[in-house]
Amino acid sequence: MLDDRAKLLLKALVERYIADGQPIGSRTLSRASGLELSPATIRNVMSDLEELGLIASPHTSAGRIPTARGYRLFVDTMLTAKREQLAPPTLAADQPQRVITNAAQLLSNLSQFVGVVMAPRRTSVFRHIEFLRLSDRRYLVIIVSPEGDVQNRVVFTESDYTQTQLVEAANFLNAHYAGMAIEQVRERIKGEVDKLRGEIGALMQAAVQVGSEAMTQQDEVVISGERNLLAVSDFSSDMGQLRRAFDLFEQKTQLMRLLDISAQADGVRIFIGGESQVVPFEELSIVSAPYEVDGQIVGTLGVIGPTRMPYDRMIQIVDITSKLVSNALSHNK
Repeated sequence: MLDDRAKLLLKALVERYIADGQPIGSRTLSRASGLELSPATIRNVMSDLEELGLIASPHTSAGRIPTARGYRLFVDTMLTAKREQLAPPTLAADQPQRVITNAAQLLSNLSQFVGVVMAPRRTSVFRHIEFLRLSDRRYLVIIVSPEGDVQNRVVFTESDYTQTQLVEAANFLNAHYAGMAIEQVRERIKGEVDKLRGEIGALMQAAVQVGSEAMTQQDEVVISGERNLLAVSDFSSDMGQLRRAFDLFEQKTQLMRLLDISAQADGVRIFIGGESQVVPFEELSIVSAPYEVDGQIVGTLGVIGPTRMPYDRMIQIVDITSKLVSNALSHNK
């Protein structure tokens, strides 16, 4: 456990580093902390903090910088969000997609980092389904939504089916389940598979599974402000770090997983780089929050920036934006 003096020095070091981006020496730390301590005492405390893995010494400097563990302790126990008033702009509620795009840009503009928004999940209702045999155990599933949107997906199955069996399975689904959400159909078929002929039931389960995946792939991740990371000195000095950061935006599935985790909790969540596979880059942190439509959580938004981002301000920006999006989408009826 850290004593009060060590906590104060760690807090001062993190805040100073967030502000300046330069390794902090004992003399700077003495001034920043406001403690009347000798340089030798401060060096001893910094040595203890380093042994605990809370700060580290870059090779090029005698100063220290916070580690991911140090940021986490700071965020969890020392962060006092400033109550500065961010003037909340409004988000036009005329089109949901425009709200999402505007929200990503708003997050980026306010934070000067990267804004990320996961578009609302939509209920996946189907009007009509067809199966076509492509080759052994490989089939095309055609799903038509009530609006006439067509999803084409290829499925692979353990058994081989004739075209007659495929028509039979499609007729059964269309007769009994058309107009229902794919998720409901999947639950119903689970219970009814025993009553159906086993093979056709298995095919329908495969089709419904892939239909569900097709619909969830409509979840979009809207990203704005990637270029802002170019201006962050932590990245501009090391293009390798920056490329790894941009990989995260390319791997939208990873972002989706991260935002899904965020959506499982109320309020703002903070993920600090290197803590887990959730944010696999030491240099990046994410501040995120879920947003709602009529009281139901339907998506998540957040800010991606360097680990030395000003967390207190990011918490406010993300919190305000999630409320704006919730209000805009809830009134968009």
